[in-house]
Amino acid sequence: MDHYLDLRPRPDPEFPAAHLMSALFAKLHRALVALPDVNIGVSFPDVDEHCPSLGERLRLHGSRAALEGLMQQSWLQGMRDHLGLGEISPVPANAQYRQVSRVQTKSSPERLRRRQMRRHPELSEAEVRQAALQRLRDRHEELSEEEANSRIDRGQRLTLPFIPLRSQSTGQPFRLFIRHGPLQSKPKFGNFNRYGLSNGPTVPWF
Repeated sequence: MDHYLDLRPRPDPEFPAAHLMSALFAKLHRALVALPDVNIGVSFPDVDEHCPSLGERLRLHGSRAALEGLMQQSWLQGMRDHLGLGEISPVPANAQYRQVSRVQTKSSPERLRRRQMRRHPELSEAEVRQAALQRLRDRHEELSEEEANSRIDRGQRLTLPFIPLRSQSTGQPFRLFIRHGPLQSKPKFGNFNRYGLSNGPTVPWF
Protein backbone atom coordinates (compact mmCIF):
# COMPACT_ATOMS: atom_id res chain seq x y z
CA MET A 1 0.00 0.00 0.00
CA ASP A 2 2.84 2.40 -0.77
CA HIS A 3 1.13 4.17 -3.69
CA TYR A 4 -2.28 5.72 -4.29
CA LEU A 5 -4.51 7.12 -7.00
CA ASP A 6 -7.39 9.57 -6.61
CA LEU A 7 -10.55 9.51 -8.72
CA ARG A 8 -13.07 12.34 -8.43
CA PRO A 9 -16.42 12.48 -10.27
CA ARG A 10 -16.76 15.82 -12.05
CA PRO A 11 -19.82 18.02 -11.39
CA ASP A 12 -22.46 17.22 -13.99
CA PRO A 13 -25.96 18.76 -14.19
CA GLU A 14 -27.36 15.49 -15.56
CA PHE A 15 -25.73 13.11 -13.06
CA PRO A 16 -25.54 13.83 -9.32
CA ALA A 17 -22.15 13.17 -7.72
CA ALA A 18 -23.60 10.37 -5.58
CA HIS A 19 -24.92 8.63 -8.71
CA LEU A 20 -21.52 8.86 -10.40
CA MET A 21 -19.74 7.59 -7.28
CA SER A 22 -22.10 4.60 -7.17
CA ALA A 23 -21.44 3.82 -10.84
CA LEU A 24 -17.69 4.25 -10.35
CA PHE A 25 -17.60 1.95 -7.33
CA ALA A 26 -19.67 -0.70 -9.10
CA LYS A 27 -17.20 -0.67 -12.00
CA LEU A 28 -14.27 -0.94 -9.58
CA HIS A 29 -15.89 -3.93 -7.88
CA ARG A 30 -16.32 -5.74 -11.20
CA ALA A 31 -12.70 -4.96 -12.12
CA LEU A 32 -11.40 -6.35 -8.82
CA VAL A 33 -13.49 -9.49 -9.26
CA ALA A 34 -11.87 -9.95 -12.68
CA LEU A 35 -8.38 -9.45 -11.19
CA PRO A 36 -8.32 -11.84 -8.21
CA ASP A 37 -4.55 -11.65 -7.75
CA VAL A 38 -4.50 -7.86 -7.44
CA ASN A 39 -4.57 -6.52 -3.87
CA ILE A 40 -6.08 -3.02 -3.82
CA GLY A 41 -7.70 -1.11 -0.97
CA VAL A 42 -9.95 1.92 -1.03
CA SER A 43 -10.69 4.94 1.13
CA PHE A 44 -12.80 8.07 0.88
CA PRO A 45 -10.60 11.02 1.95
CA ASP A 46 -13.54 13.45 2.20
CA VAL A 47 -15.74 11.16 4.30
CA ASP A 48 -18.02 12.79 6.88
CA GLU A 49 -19.70 10.17 9.04
CA HIS A 50 -21.77 12.82 10.83
CA CYS A 51 -23.70 13.86 7.69
CA PRO A 52 -23.28 10.99 6.72
CA SER A 53 -21.43 11.27 3.39
CA LEU A 54 -18.52 9.52 1.70
CA GLY A 55 -17.62 12.73 -0.13
CA GLU A 56 -16.76 13.05 -3.79
CA ARG A 57 -13.34 11.40 -3.97
CA LEU A 58 -12.40 7.72 -4.19
CA ARG A 59 -8.79 6.85 -3.36
CA LEU A 60 -7.23 3.57 -4.49
CA HIS A 61 -4.32 2.11 -2.52
CA GLY A 62 -1.78 -0.51 -3.54
CA SER A 63 1.65 -1.07 -4.96
CA ARG A 64 2.56 0.85 -8.10
CA ALA A 65 2.45 -2.40 -10.08
CA ALA A 66 -1.03 -3.27 -8.76
CA LEU A 67 -2.44 0.17 -9.54
CA GLU A 68 -0.84 0.28 -12.98
CA GLY A 69 -2.21 -3.19 -13.72
CA LEU A 70 -5.72 -2.08 -12.74
CA MET A 71 -5.58 1.12 -14.79
CA GLN A 72 -4.42 -0.79 -17.86
CA GLN A 73 -7.80 -2.53 -17.89
CA SER A 74 -10.84 -1.01 -19.57
CA TRP A 75 -12.92 -0.83 -16.38
CA LEU A 76 -13.41 2.96 -16.66
CA GLN A 77 -14.87 2.74 -20.15
CA GLY A 78 -17.79 5.12 -20.42
CA MET A 79 -16.82 7.09 -17.30
CA ARG A 80 -13.56 8.82 -18.10
CA ASP A 81 -15.37 11.93 -19.35
CA HIS A 82 -17.04 12.20 -15.95
CA LEU A 83 -13.89 11.81 -13.84
CA GLY A 84 -10.99 13.82 -12.62
CA LEU A 85 -8.20 11.24 -12.65
CA GLY A 86 -5.05 11.79 -10.62
CA GLU A 87 -1.65 10.20 -11.05
CA ILE A 88 -0.25 7.15 -9.32
CA SER A 89 1.88 8.67 -6.57
CA PRO A 90 3.89 7.54 -3.52
CA VAL A 91 2.16 7.73 -0.16
CA PRO A 92 3.44 10.72 1.90
CA ALA A 93 5.96 9.82 4.58
CA ASN A 94 3.82 11.34 7.35
CA ALA A 95 0.70 9.29 6.54
CA GLN A 96 -1.31 7.62 9.27
CA TYR A 97 -3.35 4.47 8.78
CA ARG A 98 -6.90 3.31 9.26
CA GLN A 99 -9.10 0.36 8.47
CA VAL A 100 -11.89 0.90 5.94
CA SER A 101 -14.49 -1.82 6.30
CA ARG A 102 -17.98 -2.88 5.32
CA VAL A 103 -20.63 -2.89 8.03
CA GLN A 104 -23.72 -5.01 7.51
CA THR A 105 -27.04 -4.65 9.27
CA LYS A 106 -28.73 -7.57 10.89
CA SER A 107 -31.75 -8.99 9.13
CA SER A 108 -34.86 -6.85 9.37
CA PRO A 109 -37.48 -7.93 11.91
CA GLU A 110 -39.92 -8.76 9.12
CA ARG A 111 -37.36 -10.98 7.42
CA LEU A 112 -36.59 -12.71 10.72
CA ARG A 113 -40.28 -13.34 11.35
CA ARG A 114 -40.69 -14.87 7.88
CA ARG A 115 -37.65 -17.08 8.51
CA GLN A 116 -39.05 -18.24 11.85
CA MET A 117 -42.42 -19.02 10.27
CA ARG A 118 -40.72 -21.16 7.61
CA ARG A 119 -38.81 -23.03 10.31
CA HIS A 120 -41.86 -23.39 12.55
CA PRO A 121 -44.93 -23.64 10.31
CA GLU A 122 -46.96 -24.83 13.29
CA LEU A 123 -46.72 -21.34 14.85
CA SER A 124 -48.96 -18.43 13.94
CA GLU A 125 -47.51 -15.02 13.06
CA ALA A 126 -48.70 -13.71 16.42
CA GLU A 127 -46.89 -16.53 18.22
CA VAL A 128 -43.68 -15.86 16.29
CA ARG A 129 -43.86 -12.17 17.19
CA GLN A 130 -44.54 -12.99 20.84
CA ALA A 131 -41.47 -15.26 20.93
CA ALA A 132 -39.31 -12.49 19.42
CA LEU A 133 -40.71 -10.02 21.95
CA GLN A 134 -39.89 -12.35 24.84
CA ARG A 135 -36.31 -12.94 23.62
CA LEU A 136 -35.73 -9.19 23.35
CA ARG A 137 -37.10 -8.52 26.84
CA ASP A 138 -34.99 -11.37 28.25
CA ARG A 139 -31.86 -9.66 26.88
CA HIS A 140 -32.94 -6.18 28.01
CA GLU A 141 -34.87 -6.57 31.24
CA GLU A 142 -35.31 -2.81 31.59
CA LEU A 143 -37.38 -2.56 28.40
CA SER A 144 -41.10 -2.01 28.69
CA GLU A 145 -43.36 -4.03 26.41
CA GLU A 146 -43.99 -0.89 24.34
CA GLU A 147 -40.25 -0.22 23.90
CA ALA A 148 -39.59 -3.84 22.96
CA ASN A 149 -42.36 -3.77 20.36
CA SER A 150 -40.90 -0.55 18.95
CA ARG A 151 -37.48 -2.18 18.57
CA ILE A 152 -38.95 -5.20 16.83
CA ASP A 153 -40.82 -2.97 14.36
CA ARG A 154 -37.92 -0.60 13.78
CA GLY A 155 -35.06 -3.08 13.49
CA GLN A 156 -31.42 -2.08 13.26
CA ARG A 157 -30.68 1.11 11.36
CA LEU A 158 -27.21 2.25 10.43
CA THR A 159 -26.24 5.90 10.23
CA LEU A 160 -22.94 5.25 8.43
CA PRO A 161 -22.37 6.60 4.92
CA PHE A 162 -23.13 4.12 2.17
CA ILE A 163 -22.94 3.48 -1.56
CA PRO A 164 -26.12 2.24 -3.27
CA LEU A 165 -25.29 -0.81 -5.39
CA ARG A 166 -27.07 -3.65 -7.12
CA SER A 167 -26.33 -7.31 -6.49
CA GLN A 168 -24.74 -8.99 -9.53
CA SER A 169 -26.29 -12.32 -8.58
CA THR A 170 -29.87 -11.29 -7.74
CA GLY A 171 -30.16 -7.84 -9.32
CA GLN A 172 -31.58 -6.52 -6.05
CA PRO A 173 -30.47 -3.06 -4.81
CA PHE A 174 -28.63 -2.83 -1.51
CA ARG A 175 -26.63 -0.34 0.50
CA LEU A 176 -22.93 -0.92 1.09
CA PHE A 177 -22.30 0.77 4.46
CA ILE A 178 -18.68 1.80 4.97
CA ARG A 179 -16.83 2.63 8.18
CA HIS A 180 -13.50 4.41 8.45
CA GLY A 181 -11.90 3.15 11.65
CA PRO A 182 -9.72 5.06 14.15
CA LEU A 183 -6.39 6.45 13.04
CA GLN A 184 -3.33 4.31 13.73
CA SER A 185 0.38 5.10 13.66
CA LYS A 186 1.46 1.80 12.08
CA PRO A 187 0.06 -0.16 9.14
CA LYS A 188 -1.49 -3.61 9.30
CA PHE A 189 -0.89 -5.79 6.27
CA GLY A 190 -3.15 -8.31 4.60
CA ASN A 191 -5.59 -8.87 1.78
CA PHE A 192 -8.54 -6.72 0.77
CA ASN A 193 -11.84 -8.02 -0.57
CA ARG A 194 -13.29 -7.40 -4.00
CA TYR A 195 -14.73 -4.09 -2.80
CA GLY A 196 -11.28 -2.93 -1.70
CA LEU A 197 -12.39 -3.15 1.96
CA SER A 198 -10.97 -5.14 4.87
CA ASN A 199 -11.60 -6.39 8.38
CA GLY A 200 -7.98 -6.06 9.48
CA PRO A 201 -5.48 -4.54 7.04
CA THR A 202 -5.22 -0.76 6.92
CA VAL A 203 -4.75 1.81 4.17
CA PRO A 204 -2.69 5.01 4.44
CA TRP A 205 -4.62 8.09 5.54
CA PHE A 206 -3.44 11.61 4.72
